[in-house]
Amino acid sequence: MSVYDTQPWLSLYDPEFARTENLGDGTALGMFTAFALADPTFPLVSYFDTTLTSGEVEDASDALATVLQERGVTVGDRVCLYMQNIPEFIIGLLAAWKIGAIVVPANPMWRQREMELVLQDSGATTLILLEQLWHDVAKDVLANSQVSTVITCSPFYYLRGTRPRIMETVESTPVVDALRYEDIHTTHKGRTPVRYKGTPEDTVLLCYTSGTTGPPKGAMISNSNIVYNSEQYRAWRYLSSDDCLYAIAPLFHITGLIGHITVSLLAPMRIVLSYRFDVETALELIEKYKVTFTVGAITVFIAMLNDPTRAQRDISSLTKIISGGAPIPPRVVEEYQSGTGTYIYNGYGLTEGVGPTHQVPVSRSAPVDPNSGALAIGVPIPHTESKIMNDGVEAPIGEYGEIWLRGPQVISGYWNKPEETAHAIVDGWLRTGDIGFMDEDGWFYLVDRLKDQINASGFKVWPREVEDVLYEHPAVREAAVVGVPDSYRGETVKAVISLKQDAVVTADEIVEFCKSRMAAYKYPRIVEFVDDIPKNASGKILRRELRDAAKTQ
Repeated sequence: MSVYDTQPWLSLYDPEFARTENLGDGTALGMFTAFALADPTFPLVSYFDTTLTSGEVEDASDALATVLQERGVTVGDRVCLYMQNIPEFIIGLLAAWKIGAIVVPANPMWRQREMELVLQDSGATTLILLEQLWHDVAKDVLANSQVSTVITCSPFYYLRGTRPRIMETVESTPVVDALRYEDIHTTHKGRTPVRYKGTPEDTVLLCYTSGTTGPPKGAMISNSNIVYNSEQYRAWRYLSSDDCLYAIAPLFHITGLIGHITVSLLAPMRIVLSYRFDVETALELIEKYKVTFTVGAITVFIAMLNDPTRAQRDISSLTKIISGGAPIPPRVVEEYQSGTGTYIYNGYGLTEGVGPTHQVPVSRSAPVDPNSGALAIGVPIPHTESKIMNDGVEAPIGEYGEIWLRGPQVISGYWNKPEETAHAIVDGWLRTGDIGFMDEDGWFYLVDRLKDQINASGFKVWPREVEDVLYEHPAVREAAVVGVPDSYRGETVKAVISLKQDAVVTADEIVEFCKSRMAAYKYPRIVEFVDDIPKNASGKILRRELRDAAKTQ
């Protein structure tokens, strides 16, 4: 009997979740061929008012793949995609996979230093990017890279009709002497590449970590990693061709890649793109396309709940929501359900786990731990083992420790970094760097990142505990807690808060609110009000940026 069969959370599963079925040939591209392309007329990608059928996506990716082969791109070469959420990202992904290339997704927010590091480390020979990112960033970094082919894209190529409000200030200037995607789409229409027949073990993605513990590292993601977790997204939320997905997360992010693109290929279901996340645009497109499913950071749902235009939109179709990436305050889940009628299902995953490793079953609501106030992140998905470790020893139930996990979605390692791989993956177990615990019923809880722990006069303070209390205040829209230097306590607790529209509250009132609800060493001594809390491209709050800002004040 396997460890999986004896785990306490097994009883929480709906048997439907654990079924196995034919998932094509076991490759990410095979999901597109077997499911999305089964009907070439299927409306696969919508970009504002434009919709591309799966057959049109097939033809466009064939044309691009043909050009890549003509330029010498072959099996195992790295192709970097550097753009916002536009159809060319999905087309470029499929084109690279058709010829056996490895895709390196790049954050469109990266500047010169970050792009230079990733291009050098990955050894990418091809760069497909937005025209403006060439002018702003890429033209200054290619001399220090191996890139020999550049293909530029206009964010307006697939737009029809009036330019959307969100793109009114977007610039796009053609690049002289560069290959242009729109020309390729015309000149190579009807051409097909020599296809590479991939295997489940092939590495097809190099996803770079956010660099929170050092320089970004390229997580080597295989076909089998992608297929397995795409199926978990599909099965746990009962997704089908009747569903429609809105791409909240950026497509370069692991959530965008697996929780948006590849699960849409597998279901198959329409995926709606809107260049980047904008709350008013999101609400408009959810209503327009009757979106049923999405995955995103909790901050985007806070924004949707508090946006004044929500009352003007019918978003009742959106009934399947997963959120993760950071601990979720129970109060936010309650407020969203009260305001919209939809429950937000918590989940947990990371780049090295290729997205979801723990989820809340669709028939359950995540419990709240009575001691810590934490909302459960779910239970491990089928065939995934998880445990809590403390100093190399498995921790007892209820005790805090590092979350370790092992399963078919865990990466094989980091690109050209054997030492970092050996440290992160021990006997097949991935050390996540996240602190959590498991209760007696098998539910897992996320406390915080190990690096975010605050040491105030020798007492350990986890930011999430303080943030959960802050979210209980009726004036607080968003909150982030960090440790800042203190000459007496070593570190002290600082709260950075954005308020709800028209809300008024003082820093002293916030301190007193927290003081009455938690231990003396936990409540914030410093409170700062801001219009918006800084976040990364996926909506995760940037605590490191807040800590750095505090050091300079």
